[in-house]
Amino acid sequence: MDMVLQLWGGSLYLINKICFSLAEGRGESRKRQLKLWGWGIYILGVPAWVTILILKHNWIAASIEAGGIPAMVLGLFSVYRNNGKNHGALDGVATVCTYGFMVLGAGFSLYDYHGLNSVSQVLEIGVMVGFLLGSYYLAKERYIGWLFFMLMNGSMGTLMLLQEKPILAFQQGVSLCFVVYGFMRAIGTSLDGEKEIMIG
Repeated sequence: MDMVLQLWGGSLYLINKICFSLAEGRGESRKRQLKLWGWGIYILGVPAWVTILILKHNWIAASIEAGGIPAMVLGLFSVYRNNGKNHGALDGVATVCTYGFMVLGAGFSLYDYHGLNSVSQVLEIGVMVGFLLGSYYLAKERYIGWLFFMLMNGSMGTLMLLQEKPILAFQQGVSLCFVVYGFMRAIGTSLDGEKEIMIG
């Protein structure tokens, strides 16, 4: 069962990062298609990750994986509607969940462990910040989300390595490569857009 969960969660999260990174700098139609696939696949990977984390008693990381679902749905909905507008209630729910789970997760961690007392706890906080803010900012089409995903992948990969989950540790390392690629493409596209505005 553990191997099935690792393959399920690991492969879907990796495919998500591949879709997101390849979407950067593409034409609008292709970009939209890749992002739709990326957000949908991301959501489908959550149950496996939450289960794996709960079985390892990584309560903070498990809660923030689940807490990121509204931001994922917002991302999927934003790309589906293809209008870049604020989506009212959904945007509000995603914002509240993103920051609320960060505060609750960190607060519970400090309470439960009586402060910062373990390496896994510090890594889980890195995952929490990276996952929630990365998902939130990418859902709002802001490339700073890639930087938070780097933090998330690095923290989660290290945590999985320490907890003897080699498939997930490897997946996080490969995902990190695609996250760096996506970030570089997003920066390049942003700079190209600024040049066009200046020339125009």
